[in-house]
Order: sequence, then structure tokens, then C-alpha cells
Amino acid sequence: MAAQTTEVRDTTTFLRVSIFLQTAALFFQAVTAGMLLSSSLGALLHDVGSRVMYGASMLYVLAAILAWRPGGGSPRPILYATGFLVLASVQVILGITHVPSLHVPLGILMFGLSLVALGQVLTRRSGRSWLRVGTGA
Repeated sequence: MAAQTTEVRDTTTFLRVSIFLQTAALFFQAVTAGMLLSSSLGALLHDVGSRVMYGASMLYVLAAILAWRPGGGSPRPILYATGFLVLASVQVILGITHVPSLHVPLGILMFGLSLVALGQVLTRRSGRSWLRVGTGA
């Protein structure tokens, strides 16, 4: 008797990776912001990191759309990702115009929000089970 198998696609892997990349980029920005105070290399690294962070925010929007579309789930992650891209845009503008009184607190807020989003996608069940049903495990 042939067993019928169905393929379960995990559409959240790309979303998880993009949020992790965004969170890591924001952490890198915090480190290089501290380096700004002590070396000229810190300014270069912070500038490059800002571009990576902004790209990661755009990647997060794309990943949220791709994770939502196949399953037809809630579009709420797209709203979160878009809101984060708006915050990233404001952050870049504040950094370019040298407004540290708003740039630094917004960076802290963004890192916290990114950690929350990462925690949510890492703890959400992806539809796969660690134990296979019917294997006796």
C-alpha cells in the first residue's frame, strides 16, 4: 500500500532570515555609533551599516509580502514591515541632518521593535511538527 505524502511549505523562513538580518544590522549600527566617538573608521562603518540596515528593511517588506501571499494569511506582517521601513527612512533623514537628539532614541526604539518582531517569528509555529504523527515517536 503506497503512502500518500503532502509537501508542507514553510513560507516563513525567508521572513525569519530577513528580520534576523535587520536586527543584526541595527545591532551593528549601535556598535558603530559608539565607535563614532573614538575613531574615524566608526563614521565609515556607520555609514555603510546604515545602507545595509535600510536594505534589510526593504528586504523585510518583500519577505512579508512573499510569506503572506501563498497562504493567504493575515497581511498584518506587511503593515509591520512597511511601518519599519518608514521608521528606517526617518532614521536615515535624521542621521544625514545630524539630529542626534532624535536619531539615537529612534535607533534604540527600532532595535527594540526589531527584537520583538524577531521573537514573534521565531516562536511562531511554522506548520511543521518536530515529531511525525504515527511514527511512534
